[in-house]
Amino acid sequence: MSLALSPALRDALEAWLAEERAIDGASEATIRAYATDLRGFLAFLAEYDGEPAGPARLARIELRDLRAWMAHERGRGLGPRSLARALSAVKGFFRWFGRREGFEPTAVLSVRAPKFTRKLPRPLPEDAARAVIADLGDTPEVPWIAARDAAVATLLYGSGLRISEALGLRGRDAPLPDVLRIRGKGGKERLVPVLPVAREAVAAYLDLCPFDLVPDGPLFRGARGGALNPRMVARAMEGARARLGLPASATPHALRHSFATHLLAAGGDLRTIQELLGHASLSTTQAYTAVDTARLLDVYDAAHPKA
Repeated sequence: MSLALSPALRDALEAWLAEERAIDGASEATIRAYATDLRGFLAFLAEYDGEPAGPARLARIELRDLRAWMAHERGRGLGPRSLARALSAVKGFFRWFGRREGFEPTAVLSVRAPKFTRKLPRPLPEDAARAVIADLGDTPEVPWIAARDAAVATLLYGSGLRISEALGLRGRDAPLPDVLRIRGKGGKERLVPVLPVAREAVAAYLDLCPFDLVPDGPLFRGARGGALNPRMVARAMEGARARLGLPASATPHALRHSFATHLLAAGGDLRTIQELLGHASLSTTQAYTAVDTARLLDVYDAAHPKA
């Protein structure tokens, strides 16, 4: 799709992305995804028409244009989930652009997203989560790296942090307090409790870490002293699951899933878990109820004499 967008439309796209970043607090990863999805749609429209797309063309967009684009995306192998995300970006842009240009983007907003089955979170059993943390602390040849990996995993499981949030902690955050203020997706802040075992794990890592703690520097360091790369945490988990015989779903993010699922199983309410995880929507957190129900059914099938 080589046809360019009109300068006016390029400027509009950049203005929308800037507003999403500044006002709605969208993360840089979200902004990049929006930009890719919108540029793909607008490039398709230019190719479809045989000329660069401009503001006037968007004002007269029709339902058949959207259907043609969606058929094209499916034809090149885009799955329902990815197409639904792209359509969401297109709707968001048209909603904003319609207000700015004074037209109603009814055709765009009326299009239904393709249905897809949401993947359920795949948490670890409680004993497996504990075994992973213990294994990480015992395995590497370098003691401070073993302590580091165990500390990161303990924070993921004990506080429900995303890996980016754990690795985003700075030197000024140590020693860890009873409650951490975390800035998550979209710049949204939340308070998360830090268990004594997590504070102790981080303290043990810092006692062994050969690098000086700098207030504005990363709390968790890589082997050469720079910020710890998430890939190194994933690699450590790969080793742990191989040694423990765990499935490929045993990733760093699975520890966060385990945090939520185990809280729910112990009687935690969804609203509290939503706040602890930093989910913008309760529907995202509700996925854990399906996980817990599935676990109960497995127990029922295995134990009930009539199952």
